[in-house]
Amino acid sequence: MSDAVFDRVALDYDREFTATPLARMLRAQVWARLAAHFGSGDHVLELNCGTGEDAIWLAQRGVRVMATDASTAMLNVTERKSRECSVSELIETSVLDLASPPDPLSRNQKGDFGRGGGRYDGALSNFGGLNCVHELHPLAALLADTIKPHGQLILVPMNRWCAWEIVWHLLHLQSRTAFRRLRRDGVEANVGRDTVHVWYPSIKTLRQVFAPHFQLRRVIGLGVCLPPSYLEPVIAKRPKLFRWLKRMDDALCGVFPFNRLADHLVLEFERVA
Repeated sequence: MSDAVFDRVALDYDREFTATPLARMLRAQVWARLAAHFGSGDHVLELNCGTGEDAIWLAQRGVRVMATDASTAMLNVTERKSRECSVSELIETSVLDLASPPDPLSRNQKGDFGRGGGRYDGALSNFGGLNCVHELHPLAALLADTIKPHGQLILVPMNRWCAWEIVWHLLHLQSRTAFRRLRRDGVEANVGRDTVHVWYPSIKTLRQVFAPHFQLRRVIGLGVCLPPSYLEPVIAKRPKLFRWLKRMDDALCGVFPFNRLADHLVLEFERVA
């Protein structure tokens, strides 16, 4: 089970990913988009919250957050950090497995899900949580039931086409790895010392899954010119190259077709009234 895998990496996750220069750079781009949609007084549902970095950032700006994750260890870290940052009054936590969300038609679910009424002003799923789920229709139904009309749904999945990954592995004569994201049955991805099975849905697939209740309004590439996190050591010791790639990334992140060739995508959906 992936929740057990993430339980095992929870205590080291911030050190090994969150605090790295690349992760901070990419997360800042996501935060810029969150700032464009959510403000003080809003109530946001966060999926796969991890160690709570995004929930805390939102709460520090007056946004109330229901932070959810399948991993109880991740939620424990989120709760501890929210207390340390003095925003615990704005952050609630709850276990939510994206692979088996509650049925929105059931009104007797424990917690704040499946009760309808458009409880949330929007929702967020950052850094590939959706890629751990093969069948996304039940999650789409739950979000349609809980997000208010015209509410924002910000999804940040790992992209199906990653130019950096393809070019890097082709140069190393690793064609199978270069195009691994295209496999329909998914692939095994390393998480700490474990692996989890992940899938890479296309933009078209995600648009269809979340229709007709959500309409895709914007696509931004996250890591158009910057490498995937597992290749960060390639440029980590070259700060000038890092800064130049970052400038190029900023310039191309919203430009077609470059925004479709990034490691991650920021997909901005709107809940249709």
